[in-house]
Amino acid sequence: MFNHRPVPLLDVSRSNSVIRDEVLEALAEVYDSGKFLYGPQVTSLEKSIAKLCNTKHAVGCASGSDAILLALMALDIEPGDEVICPSFTFFATASAVSRMGAKIVFADIDPRTYNIDPQQIAAKITSKTRAIIPVHLFGQAAQMNDICNLAGNRDIPVIEDAAQAIGAAYHGRPVCSWGTIGCISFYPTKNLGGFGDGGMLAVDNESLADRLRLLGGHGMRPRYHHQEIGINSRLDTFQAAALEVKAKRLDAYTAARQANAARYHHLFEESGLIKSGAIDLPYQDPAAFHVWNQYSLRVHDGRRDQLRSYLTENKVGSEIYYPIPLHEQVCYKNLGYQPEDLPQTHRAALEILHLPIFPELTEEEQVAVVSRISSFFQSARSRAVA
Repeated sequence: MFNHRPVPLLDVSRSNSVIRDEVLEALAEVYDSGKFLYGPQVTSLEKSIAKLCNTKHAVGCASGSDAILLALMALDIEPGDEVICPSFTFFATASAVSRMGAKIVFADIDPRTYNIDPQQIAAKITSKTRAIIPVHLFGQAAQMNDICNLAGNRDIPVIEDAAQAIGAAYHGRPVCSWGTIGCISFYPTKNLGGFGDGGMLAVDNESLADRLRLLGGHGMRPRYHHQEIGINSRLDTFQAAALEVKAKRLDAYTAARQANAARYHHLFEESGLIKSGAIDLPYQDPAAFHVWNQYSLRVHDGRRDQLRSYLTENKVGSEIYYPIPLHEQVCYKNLGYQPEDLPQTHRAALEILHLPIFPELTEEEQVAVVSRISSFFQSARSRAVA
């Protein structure tokens, strides 16, 4: 066993400790104002996110999960409607569709980017398709030009799930500005992570933005007069104030993640593991501005779980996003999918492993991560020869 300091998968305290005083000052201002909901910091953050996404409007909500649900509500998705989305994503993407009573139609992924494959979307579109939800997985944008062309030719709304990809872009155009509505999460593990739950919707259309606000406030306007059946989903002022402090540093966080990804690439190339065929490094679409929410290794020959156990034993954090695709989940058995129906999704779930990539990760820590992975495969080769 190696003797080195543990390398965590994520350490939010490193970035938060640096801005502690500034965040506490911002929270104190909200505390003293008593404006815990709909405070000026919420409006200010909405304007900042709209500018970042290159949309005219942004609407705060309680979580990224609620953002997807509100988007579907605002687009009047109903029982019997079909919504196309990937199976290789977090549960919230599909569960929002289920809550609307609509039919989930899972489409397979591009095996390189792990994002939903436009050709697979095209094959799934029917006369009942009422929305498409591409997920910008792990910080890399899906092929939005092809997806939006497919949808636009059929007048199908596109809801961008950008929970993991704030600040990302495709062909220089920010995510959330391609589709009808963009959905953002401020969960603490995200690139712009808050201090609890929080979300945002980015949208160009003014009337749609207004409806999203209405639906997120119980459909109530004015007070005790309910125009629609909405939900209670608001971004509270405390979260907005704290997020404003971090939003000013988002470009720096992104640059650090990109530098860490580049360093991993270099270290893995030097290790010889790529030439050996033991692993594949993350593929970056040349058209994508990748913000690296995750760094995804592909581990071959059925060794992914063994490698993860070895890393755990040697104090290196890792994670599997996602070990069970949604079409293989117990709660979606009724949809009738078999694992082999989405072969690229099924394979990715068996081979993918995620390494630490957070902005404050040090070069020493990255060297340790790659060294541990190299030692695992060296040991495996030695055992095979013996």
